[in-house]
Amino acid sequence: MGSSLDAVAQAFCADPAYPQSVRALAALGTPRRYGSGAKLLHETDRGDTLFVVMQGQVRAYGHDPQEREITFGYVGAGDYFGEMALDGGPRSATVEALEPTVCALITRDALLAYIGRQPSFALELLAKVTRRARMATNSARNLAFIDVYSRLAKVLGGVARPEGDGRAVLPEDLSLQEIAQRVGCTREMLNRILRDLQGAGYLERLDGRLVLRTPLPSRW
Repeated sequence: MGSSLDAVAQAFCADPAYPQSVRALAALGTPRRYGSGAKLLHETDRGDTLFVVMQGQVRAYGHDPQEREITFGYVGAGDYFGEMALDGGPRSATVEALEPTVCALITRDALLAYIGRQPSFALELLAKVTRRARMATNSARNLAFIDVYSRLAKVLGGVARPEGDGRAVLPEDLSLQEIAQRVGCTREMLNRILRDLQGAGYLERLDGRLVLRTPLPSRW
């Protein structure tokens, strides 16, 4: 198992398809493998490690005061997460593996030493923190001010692929559970809205995939 992890790390660090700064950072870390569904870190945990994703994909999420789940974003190979709590404060999100995933774990001391050698990386890190803070703010605002149907319409409109005949097809690997997580609603509520849209002719299922037959109405 160890040699396999080393091989993944070596292949990642040598792959020019990924940013050089991230590859150099990953080389300073300890590779670790996570199975699908594993929690890499938990909200409120003490933060002292940055994770570079070398293989796989993870999802960052949290909960609002009403215990509704909010998805903050997805991180795949060539990107990193965990930077927002490297001041030693509590983690702001829980992160789970969506598929078998390999990460390089970089300690706070190693990261600070890397920034000392490559000060330009501090600007990259700051930009990343800013973007993710903005995304988290937008997610919270959407939950507070936009109703469930409007959020669903926004999610479906953002991921559906136009077919050229007025229809749009959702990605095959996008599950109903993932849609519900992105929308911030229960599976039961999602299924109820989808059934209504299907009955009204806006939506259909074709070969197991959701297809938008026409643009969704602004309100439902």
